[in-house]
Amino acid sequence: NLAINADMSVSCNCQLDDGAGRLGSLAEHELADIIAGPVAASFRATLAAGRLPIAPCAACHDLQMVDPAGAARRASISAISEKGILVENTAACNLRCLGCDRESVRRTHLKHKLAPADIRKIADTIQRHHITTLYYFKYGEPFLSPTIGDELAVIRAVNQDLRIIISTNAGALDDDTKREAALQADLIYCSIAGMSDRTLRRYQRGGSFQNAYANMRALADYRRAQGASRPWIEWKYVLFNWNDHPAMLEQAVALAREAGIDALSFWPTTVPYYGISWRYRSGGLCAKIGQAFPGCRRVYFRPEQPAMG
Repeated sequence: NLAINADMSVSCNCQLDDGAGRLGSLAEHELADIIAGPVAASFRATLAAGRLPIAPCAACHDLQMVDPAGAARRASISAISEKGILVENTAACNLRCLGCDRESVRRTHLKHKLAPADIRKIADTIQRHHITTLYYFKYGEPFLSPTIGDELAVIRAVNQDLRIIISTNAGALDDDTKREAALQADLIYCSIAGMSDRTLRRYQRGGSFQNAYANMRALADYRRAQGASRPWIEWKYVLFNWNDHPAMLEQAVALAREAGIDALSFWPTTVPYYGISWRYRSGGLCAKIGQAFPGCRRVYFRPEQPAMG
């Protein structure tokens, strides 16, 4: 969950935490120095003592229970995980989702887009620490950056084997320049929370199902026209109690297959609490459809399956 934000600050988590999880700035220090620095060290010491250093820790996917000896041992480790890192190329977004406080995003970022020099430093940092997976998203919409193709090309140039995963609402993935940029990724999640404007806009305010679906389909068509095998294109369908009716899920499967994408996944959520899918929690179709995968149910349309993330 380590993240490099659009203002080059480094956060210990993927959540919007009002700056509480910020460990330092990559514009001022190297990543290794930040992880070994006083803020990160104090976080580790607090965790080792059985307390949470910041409130977002309570919901962190990386939080684990360990014995006191194991906690003390981990508190002294400042190694950077090779598994992956998040990079937020832009903090701007075209939507106003219920689970995202856009005002806090604007307030907590000193700047809202990575500069070319920032991208070069990030690319070198990824190489130096042998990081294997780049999650190229956080609280902004990656394809709102007009230079996303150049950004990914710089990162790829020095990290040819890097696995790049992008999550997009697909609203800005709307021309061939951006589709060409998308071909540099290994996996793209198109987060489309419904199968009509009525269901989608309950959560993704300001969005358009028709626009997002058309852009996702156009990306699949563009990939096929280029004779490319990547990126893996997956429709990420977040489940709420207003979009989880069996007929809606069956329609989404039909639309996904028609679009020529690789998979459709259904993800339950607890944000907002009043939108919780009780059909999923009570074992309805949305809890049985497709194949089980950590955190979701996935319907595959492509025989070969990549390592997911």
